[in-house]
Amino acid sequence: MNITRRQVLDDLRFLKVLARQYPTIQSASTEIINLQAILNLPKGTEHFMSDLHGEYEAFLHIMGNASGAIREKVDLLYQNTLSQAQRAALATLIYYPEQKLKEVKEETPQEELGEWYRLTLGRLVEVCRLVASKYTRSKVRKALPPDFEYIIDELLHTTYDERNKGRYYENIIATIIEIERGDAFIAALCGTIKRLIVDRLHIVGDIYDRGPRADIVMDSLMAHHCVDIQWGNHDVLWMGAAAGSRTCIANVLNNSITYNNLEVVENGYGISLRPLALFAAETYGGRDMAAFLPKGEATRGYSPKDIHRVACMHKAIAVIQFKLEGQIILRNPGFLMGERMLLHKVDRARGTVRLDGRDVPLKDTDFPTVDPADPYALSEEEARVMEQLKFSFLQSEKLQRHVRFLYAKGGLYKCFNDNLLLHGCLPLREDGSFLPFSCEGEELSGRAFLDYAEGLARQGYYAQPHSPQRQQGKDYLWYLWCGKNSPLFGRERIATFERLLCDDARTWEEPKNPYYLLYERPDICEKILREFGLGGPGSHIVNGHVPVRTKDGENPVKAGGKLIVIDGGFCQAYQPKTGIAGYTLIYNSYGLRIVSHSPFEGVKEAIRQDRDILSTTVLTQATEHRIQVGETDVGQEIRENIDGLRKLLAAYRMGLIKQDHSH
Repeated sequence: MNITRRQVLDDLRFLKVLARQYPTIQSASTEIINLQAILNLPKGTEHFMSDLHGEYEAFLHIMGNASGAIREKVDLLYQNTLSQAQRAALATLIYYPEQKLKEVKEETPQEELGEWYRLTLGRLVEVCRLVASKYTRSKVRKALPPDFEYIIDELLHTTYDERNKGRYYENIIATIIEIERGDAFIAALCGTIKRLIVDRLHIVGDIYDRGPRADIVMDSLMAHHCVDIQWGNHDVLWMGAAAGSRTCIANVLNNSITYNNLEVVENGYGISLRPLALFAAETYGGRDMAAFLPKGEATRGYSPKDIHRVACMHKAIAVIQFKLEGQIILRNPGFLMGERMLLHKVDRARGTVRLDGRDVPLKDTDFPTVDPADPYALSEEEARVMEQLKFSFLQSEKLQRHVRFLYAKGGLYKCFNDNLLLHGCLPLREDGSFLPFSCEGEELSGRAFLDYAEGLARQGYYAQPHSPQRQQGKDYLWYLWCGKNSPLFGRERIATFERLLCDDARTWEEPKNPYYLLYERPDICEKILREFGLGGPGSHIVNGHVPVRTKDGENPVKAGGKLIVIDGGFCQAYQPKTGIAGYTLIYNSYGLRIVSHSPFEGVKEAIRQDRDILSTTVLTQATEHRIQVGETDVGQEIRENIDGLRKLLAAYRMGLIKQDHSH
């Protein structure tokens, strides 16, 4: 690269700042050599997961096996020397070292354990060496556990084949076994392998609702070394609840009670539902609750008395939700959701509700807290209950910590390594044009609308408490959850009222945005990618939100490979419809691969059977080995750094900047 004096002068202010970090020709040259070498390393593995819905056991299992990436490395190393069962057992040891070690020690004769440790430690070191091979030695060191950092570093860079260090290697292994540190060292090696196997984790939305413990999923994500999150509609609902939106709180509780899943609320986040339970028992205790019973499997193991108590809570919070949603719609006519205000359309005498121009029978019209003259006003008791619940949500330290993490690591979409990640959709018209939204007097669509919507979502949590901006943002968080053509919801309407109270299944329909028909077309996907500055053969849209009905023959790969839907039924409630237990995606230096998972039967069964994945399908082969850095791939960021350093060298040699040898 020939650098002119003019080019250096144009960037002189920047170069003087850069010179503080690289004060001499030698230091700048060393960094150029280092960065130029990094350019030739293969890209790190990206792991994509979506629609976790609180299924923490399945999530932790798939995190542990990295969607088969670990098994792939084990097979690569030992396909010719170990049987399939032995390779599966070694992989399971990496996923669950403590539990698998206990099983091995129970089943292996004492006199054979020493040899098992020797062989296993050697194999784990080889696996660790393989997964570390795509990183710089400096990066690997930073990933090593402090207790065994020096030993693992030595073993990773010493082999049996080295003439002068073979015995050195053997003695390290032998000493670890002799002083009974084998278990701890195996756990450290397994942790290092799992840490290095995935360079970046992408969560494409919907961590919350339906499954038992979303808080455990969040704890795991917060401990991950490199993660980003594309918010799902269930996530923004909890974000709104944490911001103090009474409407979002009512929706969160309605969702939890629908599936009789209160563990995450009460045990996970320490939120007391006693005020709601007392109010519900007093208001609805002696009434027919048939329409508000928890769904299906959610009733198993509970007494009729407990089920009735939950149903009373369900009805109480549902009525409050319908009232509060009406208030939001009245405050925000721009949401265009007036048809979702249904309480004033209920004819109690006839037992019907007016929907789409016809009277539809209701399963329940016993609403003692609804004032026909002002149906969307909370009663004094309801208002008091909601203030108590709001206080509990605001004061839950763990929930607030998790939501701050969602804001810090998340957004409505992400562009990364030529891929567009988004949970729901980019709202479209039927002709494929971007659907415009009225945003404070301005019409926005496409990427500009998503940026605007994300700004309001952040405003709902971070704007000054009690300010109009805070209220506007909280209302918008609810809109993103279920609003008409919301980019996270992607439907015309949410039929919560109808599904609860109407037997007529025609009223349950939630028409999807045209995006979900048009995303089968390559030209539409290319248009969307161009809207975000992406496109070309290596560019894809990675989508969640709508489960792929695999058992009905639906393909998760759309538009000739331009779009990949990875919601395949992680949540148990969806698995009867999808036929599998979810998709995940792996993108590494070998290409792009979608992974189909079988239903997770628990940790004990996974260890006993040495099971990890169901099947994989290669979508693309990599045409270039790259390593990503920060928000972009190496082709942009590292090369820019190299160009800057080359200009700095030129500035030193031209005498425009003096070297500082004192450093």
